[in-house]
Amino acid sequence: MNRYTRDMRGHGANPPSANWPDNARVAVQFVLNYEEGGENCVLHGDAASEAFLSDIPGAAQWPGQRHWNMESIYEYGARAGFWRLHRLFTGAGIPLTIYGVATALARSPEQVAAMKSAGWEIASHGLKWVEHKDMPEAEERAAIAEAIRLHTEVTGEAPRGWYTGRCSVNTVRLVAETGAFDYISDTYDDDLPYWLDADGRDQLIIPYTLEANDMRFATAPGYITGEQFFQYLKDAFDTLYAEGEAGAPKMMSIGLHCRLIGRPGKIAGLKRFIDYIQGFAGVWCPRRIDIARHWAANHPPQARRDRPSQMDKAAFVGKFGSIFEHSPWIAERAWGLELGPAHDCAAGVHNALCRVFRSASEQERLGVLTAHPDLAGKLAQARHLTAESTSEQASAGLDALTDAERTTFTDLNAAYVAKHGFPFIIAVRDHDKASILAAFRRRIDNDRDTEFAEACAQVERIAEFRLLDILP
Repeated sequence: MNRYTRDMRGHGANPPSANWPDNARVAVQFVLNYEEGGENCVLHGDAASEAFLSDIPGAAQWPGQRHWNMESIYEYGARAGFWRLHRLFTGAGIPLTIYGVATALARSPEQVAAMKSAGWEIASHGLKWVEHKDMPEAEERAAIAEAIRLHTEVTGEAPRGWYTGRCSVNTVRLVAETGAFDYISDTYDDDLPYWLDADGRDQLIIPYTLEANDMRFATAPGYITGEQFFQYLKDAFDTLYAEGEAGAPKMMSIGLHCRLIGRPGKIAGLKRFIDYIQGFAGVWCPRRIDIARHWAANHPPQARRDRPSQMDKAAFVGKFGSIFEHSPWIAERAWGLELGPAHDCAAGVHNALCRVFRSASEQERLGVLTAHPDLAGKLAQARHLTAESTSEQASAGLDALTDAERTTFTDLNAAYVAKHGFPFIIAVRDHDKASILAAFRRRIDNDRDTEFAEACAQVERIAEFRLLDILP
């Protein structure tokens, strides 16, 4: 099977209503990454010093050496930045989700106690703040298990949420397979949570952010002043709040780091943003675990259904072989295309089938046209139409013609076929009896090429209606 695993569809054009508590227009969720003491450092048994997310421009790892300046910047986050943020959020009455690196938490008992006392959620940020991309699968699986064990030992509770950050292509699958987490956040692909089929298990995903994130103070292009950070957050909030007022509430994630936003000049922008949103009604500031519980209660995973992209050939052709009238070869060829989650809906299967139809030879397409019955013709009268055609013709009242109307259709059908070489085809669900007759009289005088193209377009429209009857 030629299959594409990435999901480009997501919730689609009509996402579910979040139904946030108290009809909130937006859920603004703050994450504080606690990584200080878990970063790359030879003291931690690592091969080199840290080089990521600091105020040192162009930092590079020092193999086999301690980087005193880098270590002290991370220490600032634990010693000063954390407490400044603790005062800000407890003073504002906004609970945080901590993404806690297990080894960092183990080295910061006072901070852990303060997190717990404040009622903050402490989610797992992995065992160490290091890259996972090159880890062998078995090694990463073991690191995940040890992160859970150490986190539970240090905090007294097992983590219910997970975010690696520096993850591998295997991370989400390996974390999901533990069955231990209410949510995973190692994606950046939506403004709402969603359920992921992780090898047969429904795993809730709560996407995170790298743009409404203070890491942009340490990357280029990025923020230089707290005011820039405030303005970006404000613009994002204003957009999402307006969408919520229009009936489509979303989630806004904001990522923070003790050693970055905890600096005085940067935190001023964050404080302005908190003051700003507290001036609005209908703003929910939950922990991520609160979002997870809300989503599971209000939007539980749907019953599993056959997904077109995962069907074997026989099942696919059996379900979609009749979409193009008496032309199962179209479904047979469509099954061989690069299908994926984006094709697990009416629009997706329609696109695949139409690609085959459009790329077929003219003679093959003519065969599809000639497979269609005459409108209100002899097959209809003898009740020999396909179930789809029977329903479609009935929807326009073509199963209840007067004798005069039947004679008119018979004469037009004969004249049309004699001129063009195929039956008159129209998506009757777009019309009533009168407009069908009007189109018939108008189109019969077209040249053959024009009418061939129009008939093909109508066949595609009929296929669209048929798919909408059986797929979301």
